[in-house]
Amino acid sequence: MKKITLPFILLFVAFSGFSQGNKVTQAAGKFDGLAMTPPMGWNSWNTFETNIDEKLVKETADIMVASGMAAAGYNYIVLDDGWMTKERDANGNLVPDPIKFPNGMKALVEYVHSKGLKFGLYNCAGTQTCAGYPGTRGFEYQDARFYASLDIDYLKYDWCNTAGITAPEAYKTMSNALKTAGRPIVFSLCEWGDNQPWEWAKPMGNLWRISGDIYPCFDCEFHHEEGNWSSWGFMKIAEMRKDIRKYSGPDHWNDFDMMEVGDGMTNTEDKTHFSMWCMLASPLIAGNDFRKMSPETLAILTNENLIAVNQDKLGIQGFKLTVEDGVEVWVKPLSDGAWAITFLNRTELPKKVNFDWKKNPIKDADFGFEADFNKTIFKIKDLWKNKDAGTTKKNLTADIASHDVITLKLIP
Repeated sequence: MKKITLPFILLFVAFSGFSQGNKVTQAAGKFDGLAMTPPMGWNSWNTFETNIDEKLVKETADIMVASGMAAAGYNYIVLDDGWMTKERDANGNLVPDPIKFPNGMKALVEYVHSKGLKFGLYNCAGTQTCAGYPGTRGFEYQDARFYASLDIDYLKYDWCNTAGITAPEAYKTMSNALKTAGRPIVFSLCEWGDNQPWEWAKPMGNLWRISGDIYPCFDCEFHHEEGNWSSWGFMKIAEMRKDIRKYSGPDHWNDFDMMEVGDGMTNTEDKTHFSMWCMLASPLIAGNDFRKMSPETLAILTNENLIAVNQDKLGIQGFKLTVEDGVEVWVKPLSDGAWAITFLNRTELPKKVNFDWKKNPIKDADFGFEADFNKTIFKIKDLWKNKDAGTTKKNLTADIASHDVITLKLIP
């Protein structure tokens, strides 16, 4: 063996070290298994924006339990933007607003937990949140330890004021920070779908937004002139992204945004909105004011038949099967060989449906599920009317009002 001199060894080690350092990549590591079905709960933003306080949270928690929403599955209360002061403290810590939360955030989290519910907070990957409060950039691990010390259960993480950073690395850093802090926290990526998070976020997050903000309308675009951006009606969001359903499933959900049920649309449109979010296996995060909620809104949000479609253990997002004369047919495979089927009238006029099951077999190209109605007869249950509706031996004939739905469960 040739003799190697000491200076050469030192030089080799030095260059080897630099080489290895350049090859190190950050591995992602979320808490697995926290969202095996789409999360359900309430978020403050749609109705209240930054006008939030301790009283609102406590009243919302109380109503969530008393109204039956908690029993129906809604268990997260998430405070969105505006919960902290405009500046960090001298040590760089986030400071919950003492005027909005006079008893402190820890006490509020404990109150929500005492109701059998879970608690979530909001921040942003950028230097500031979307509403101008302190963002997390450069403070990821410090903020993660703060959230863990509060015993929160859910973090919504936005994407404003992020010039100069990449989404995959920013969200990976925060995911790792949460894991390092040690408390299991559902990580909700709110990146708006601009960087195709469905392609890279599964190892780091439990759910990811696929669009910009929702707006309480059926199929509109609302343009915000002050910021030159748009919010979208729920059907625009439902159809905004193509070919992403294959990326969604247990513990890694496509998030179609918080719901606008009870926020100013008609009851018919609310019902359709809820049906679609259940068909799409989207998280069911209510955004209305529970203190002013009508019985009709509560009935929509707590419909156990539709919630069962959303929470089905198979965890597969539905898709559009056919369109005829403005009536769309959406289908979703369920466990035990069943299917959810929604007939949706996209038009401004009432429509008559005469659907021949035998001429419309279902083939799910992404997950391989099929239904051939010539070979298998299914019993039909109308999920909104909560009653049996015959079988697939006969055509489905029905009238559907404008913007309305018929949602069925087919049971082999």
